[in-house]
Amino acid sequence: MEYIPIPSQTVGPYFAIGLTTPRPVARIANPEVKGERVKLLCTVMDGQGQPIPDAMIEIWQANAEGKYNHPDDTQEKTVDPAFLGHGRLGTDDRGACAFETIRPGRVPGPNGTLQAPHLEVSIFARGLLKRLATRIYFAGDAANGEDPILALVPEDRRGTLMAQPVAGKAGAWHVELHLSGENETVFFDV
Repeated sequence: MEYIPIPSQTVGPYFAIGLTTPRPVARIANPEVKGERVKLLCTVMDGQGQPIPDAMIEIWQANAEGKYNHPDDTQEKTVDPAFLGHGRLGTDDRGACAFETIRPGRVPGPNGTLQAPHLEVSIFARGLLKRLATRIYFAGDAANGEDPILALVPEDRRGTLMAQPVAGKAGAWHVELHLSGENETVFFDV
């Protein structure tokens, strides 16, 4: 059998079928995990502000004490076995998905600094051959002003990284992730 090279393709319908449908992970922290309960509502939008119904969001985060559930985090802090520390969901017809988690603690930053509570986010979608990497911070958190990574973002663009509290819903936060356009979310080259 002879293999014939073909041109590369953008991500097609098998993306959602193969990655988001069989293995969704909406609960990053089980109910017994220590920390402030958070329901994070995410919406992924295109450059025209239209929802993207077949994107996938992957989240990694530290626990309430600021430790990742990963062997590369060598801090002498414990991780509760009920704390998964990562989630993965596809978006629905409204471009939305929701994660159940806890508010992360502050993790070490460069030069002995501490980073503000945040979630590491990767977005995968049709037309993207590589993931888009960003962060989600919590609007109004006093530590945001001290975060060395957030300080790298121009002040007028920092709002694109902020989850906002949902009025009337305790512990609920919402963030819109715009892949392009006037309201484009800040993405990091990692």
